[in-house]
This record gives sequence, structure tokens and C-alpha cells, in this order.
Amino acid sequence: MTMTIQTNRLTIVPYTTEWTPLVLEQCYENGPELENHLIELAENPALLLWGSWLVIHQADGYIIGDIGFKGLPSEDHTVEIGYGLLDCYQNNGYATEAVGALVDWALSRADVLTVLAETSSTNSASIRILEKIEFKKTSVSDTSIYWSCYQTDISS
Repeated sequence: MTMTIQTNRLTIVPYTTEWTPLVLEQCYENGPELENHLIELAENPALLLWGSWLVIHQADGYIIGDIGFKGLPSEDHTVEIGYGLLDCYQNNGYATEAVGALVDWALSRADVLTVLAETSSTNSASIRILEKIEFKKTSVSDTSIYWSCYQTDISS
């Protein structure tokens, strides 16, 4: 059985070829991440939970975005998260719900102590999402803000 994360409004599943028919049927297109993930997954099946996940709206079964990690946990037990929702689903709390759920899942695992994120310094929506789920700013450059959330940051 495939790993599934359920929230109040969303179902979040690791992206595999079994989901491709739904992606094609719904004409879901949100960048190259899903296609790249399938290529990487074919080369390294260990990436199943550490690449792209689909964010599916429970009420209607539509894929509203994708979320995931940029590779396996590192030697220091760190992963980096990335996410994006289709424009028509933004500003409804879905991204906060999805990112929070996936971060909680990752930090519940023994092989992850820290989740990192990077946002454009002008992406106020993404900044708000990370602030809401209690990521801390670790550094700022001219164009980006770097964030982290540690296992000890989440409430037990």
C-alpha cells in the first residue's frame, strides 16, 4: 500500500507512475518536478518518499499542487522541502496544511532532525506559510531567505 498523509481537506501521496493517469486526465501541470522525480525514482527507488508528492483536494479529487523533498536525508539528518499549488487554489490555507503535514511526517522519522526551505525574498505567500508552521529564518541573501525547522521545534 502506498504511503498516504491525510489532513482535514487534503490527501498527500508520493508521486509514482500509478498516479500518472490522474495527472494526465486532469492536465495537471505545475513545472518539471513530477517528470524529473519519476526519472530519478526509476534510477533510485529509495527516493520514493523523498521526492515529489501530490496534493489532492479531498472534496473533488483534484490535484491542487505538489510538494516534496529535494532528495534523501543527508548524513546530518537534514532534508529540504519545496512546494507549489496551482494559482486557483492559493490563499485558502491549503499550502500551509500540506507543508505542515509533510514537515510533521518528516520530523517524526528517526532519519530526519531538520527540514530546510528556501523562499524568494519577495514571495510573501511562501514566507507566511513557513512562518505559520514555525520555521525559523537562518539566513538572508539579496534574493532568498533560508529557513529551518528542527525536530525539537514541533510540539509533541
